Amino acid sequence: MTRMRFAVVALISKSDPNPYRRYYRCSFAATNKLRNDEHVFKWVDEALLNEVDALAMKNAGLEQQLKELRTERLEFDTLVYEKMENEVLEKVEDGLGQAKSWNKKMMSVVLLVCMVMIVLSKVVG
Repeated sequence: MTRMRFAVVALISKSDPNPYRRYYRCSFAATNKLRNDEHVFKWVDEALLNEVDALAMKNAGLEQQLKELRTERLEFDTLVYEKMENEVLEKVEDGLGQAKSWNKKMMSVVLLVCMVMIVLSKVVG
């Protein structure tokens, strides 16, 4: 079964209760002057308010998503910072350990050279 699609048109009311009030109507119903049907009918001002409300709800949802994304980003940045901090500290500790080891070796060499010089000075002298 194929459905026929009809455009929605904007019209102006000529009724006594709503004079000059704009409304939307199904073009088929408007063309055929149908009354009390189930075709599209909506006051323009109400439709605009509905749109504003829908946009406000969508905006609130987007603001909530943005807040959640910012929170997730902050948590991610904190994790990355902590991981980088730990890696830097490990590298510094490794560097210090290597420097201490090198200093001990150099001090041993200097001590050995001093002892050799003392022994040689006593043997020669």
